[in-house]
Amino acid sequence: MNYSYVLGGIAVMALVTYLPRMAPLVFFRKKITNRTVRSALYYMPYAVLAAMTFPAILSSTSSIYSALVGLVAALVLAYFRRGLLTVAVGATAAALVVELLLGCL
Repeated sequence: MNYSYVLGGIAVMALVTYLPRMAPLVFFRKKITNRTVRSALYYMPYAVLAAMTFPAILSSTSSIYSALVGLVAALVLAYFRRGLLTVAVGATAAALVVELLLGCL
């Protein structure tokens, strides 16, 4: 495992999610009352984090099919408001089952 790559990725994600929230505090003295701007600033870190992680999800396994099954399993579990650990273990288990089935075929 390349630890410098992992630590660099964590640093970039932290910077990208922190900057949009910190910039208004630095540049604006008054409270932001515009509802659209406040909403955009609230959801921006989640959108950026998703955009950075989504490509890694699809290339995390040896087969695109197992990655897609794991992604769908995670989305279904998250939709039903399961905890983070349950979503992660469920997605991993689903991807593992598909990997094992594809390896046997």
